[in-house]
Amino acid sequence: MLIGLSSVILMFGDGNPVVALIPSLTMRRVLNGFFFGSVGATIALSPIGQVSGAHVNPIVTMGFWLVGKLKGRTAIGYVVAQFVGATLGSIPLLLWGSLGRSISYGVTVPGKGYSITTVILGEVATTFCLIGALCIFLAFHRLRRYTPAMIPCLFAIMVPLEAAVSGTSVNPARSFGPSIISGIWDGWWIYWIGPLTGGLLAILVFNSLAKRIEVAKLYYFDSDPEGILRRVQRQSGAVI
Repeated sequence: MLIGLSSVILMFGDGNPVVALIPSLTMRRVLNGFFFGSVGATIALSPIGQVSGAHVNPIVTMGFWLVGKLKGRTAIGYVVAQFVGATLGSIPLLLWGSLGRSISYGVTVPGKGYSITTVILGEVATTFCLIGALCIFLAFHRLRRYTPAMIPCLFAIMVPLEAAVSGTSVNPARSFGPSIISGIWDGWWIYWIGPLTGGLLAILVFNSLAKRIEVAKLYYFDSDPEGILRRVQRQSGAVI
């Protein structure tokens, strides 16, 4: 939250220094999407990601829970931690001063001129793409190692397409943090309904692939004893 939203402020805040170097709004959105996704990918590759699985997003946690890779109590703990982390990570954004205030510290709000239905559908579609892509990459052993690389590429595509419509949240915790410090809650429920719906649809559509996922992680699969056991059981025919 701190690093990703700082990049949003630096690239889009009023009077930011980046606009002189990259005047194209679309290009800045592409770069910001790639950078924001890269932060998540770096967490997945880090020692922290090895321990926690680097979900970061409550919708990702929900997906792992729906396909039986997390117990309910554990999933709740993940979601609580994600919202606490989003809040703590957003508080230092106040140090950006007027630059941060000019864009409300990266808060996600419905775009001007777009209907509520369009904004919701935008969040549904982008979250569907994220969870669907994770199902595909995590389901196949040869693709799994490239999951962190897929995330920034996906966001580099989604952000320029969706930013003007909804802000491209795909993550209730990501929207919650800047709302806490800015006091702006316009359409806050959209960033629950949209991602939840998109995530559920993705799990339904990619259910057969999602069931192939061995552990609730975005990386370090082969270091997890539970994942190794499930793979051996599947290969031996004990688990279908």
